[in-house]
Amino acid sequence: MENLPSWLTHLLSVAFGLVFGSFVNVVVARLPKKQSIIRPSSQCVHCRKSLRWWDNIPVLSYLLLLGKCRFCKQNISVRYPVIEVLTAALFLATRLRFGWTPLLWIRDWPFVVALVSITFIDLEHRIIPDVLSLGGLVLGLATCWFGPTSLYPGWILSFIGALLGFSLFYCLAWGYYRMTGRSGLGGGDIKLLAMLGAFLGPSGVLATIFISSIFGSVVGISWALVQGKKNVMRMSIPYGPFLVVGALYYYLLGDLLWFQFMTPI
Repeated sequence: MENLPSWLTHLLSVAFGLVFGSFVNVVVARLPKKQSIIRPSSQCVHCRKSLRWWDNIPVLSYLLLLGKCRFCKQNISVRYPVIEVLTAALFLATRLRFGWTPLLWIRDWPFVVALVSITFIDLEHRIIPDVLSLGGLVLGLATCWFGPTSLYPGWILSFIGALLGFSLFYCLAWGYYRMTGRSGLGGGDIKLLAMLGAFLGPSGVLATIFISSIFGSVVGISWALVQGKKNVMRMSIPYGPFLVVGALYYYLLGDLLWFQFMTPI
């Protein structure tokens, strides 16, 4: 497929992204409830009627149905097309970054699917399922042996990255608990960073923490200002999505953020 024209590979990447984005919607809706992601077939969350295949076409069905269920006319969450478009965009960006290779199917695109699923599950339920974080950790370590080291960390850096990611957040969570008696970081965040380390290596772990802390601080302060002083102490913002943003930045752009600062004058 490397001989295909670039426009066609772009189109195929987007198409596959839309399809897998539809699958992510199933994962986000069912996995936190410990339901099967295979059966039953897709249903309306309101009336539980099974959807026909033409009502389940990514993005297009949502637009044709005007965002409403064909049977009960209840609103369909805009989250569904958002996830599909986001996954499609990330599939295309990943293909442009890593090329059209077998690793795209067994490492890069599954990594994107896991990260998008983790983001929306954490936003809605404040949890990161082990099947995604630990499963992703296993996938990252199992596929670190393949691919050029210019794009992938290699097995040594992959193992070091996973260990560093777990150790840093575990020590941070332990120290915070010792000082305050409260949990500051959940176990899901610790396992997520270990997974990210397996894919990104130790430099990617540090970059992810740096970017996520800045992004999280900006969002947290802005949210506190909007909510007002009375609601600040009750404010709860999951940290997983910020880790995902930082990881995707490094995964797709590398050290672009601080390249100028690290280049000798």
